[in-house]
Amino acid sequence: MKLSTLAATTLAVAVAAGTGTIAGPRRVPGWYAGLRKPAYQPPGAAFPVVWTALYADIAVTSAVTVDRLRAAGQHDKARGYTAALTVNLLLNAGWSWLFFRFHKLGAAVAGAAALTLSSADLARRAAATDARAGAALAPYPLWCAFATVLSTHVWRLNGGVR
Repeated sequence: MKLSTLAATTLAVAVAAGTGTIAGPRRVPGWYAGLRKPAYQPPGAAFPVVWTALYADIAVTSAVTVDRLRAAGQHDKARGYTAALTVNLLLNAGWSWLFFRFHKLGAAVAGAAALTLSSADLARRAAATDARAGAALAPYPLWCAFATVLSTHVWRLNGGVR
């Protein structure tokens, strides 16, 4: 893995994480605290731990995948993976804005579902390059699927109208 590729994927992931954090629950504590949530929602402290690990995984696995594709002369696939990663990170950051900043719970459900599909596509693309890379990225779509279920449940518990 080239350091320049890792720096690029790390920067992209950090920008997405930072952009999402700007809209996060600490910015709207009263509104978020007032939402009804399902009993299986993880404690708040779990989210930064999980997301930090996932973001590191996305950056490293993406760098490995892009470099392997380039080394194999598959520049179109490397560009395709990079484009898919860009869309994924936009969806990732966008969810926080839909949910926390704009309070659009129904739209956040749709955003979480799109993020889940996009994350599964990234894992599929990584696995096509190297099975270990696909396995390393597998927790990401699984967490996003859980987030979709959780978002849907929060939306339903709170009237399902936003």
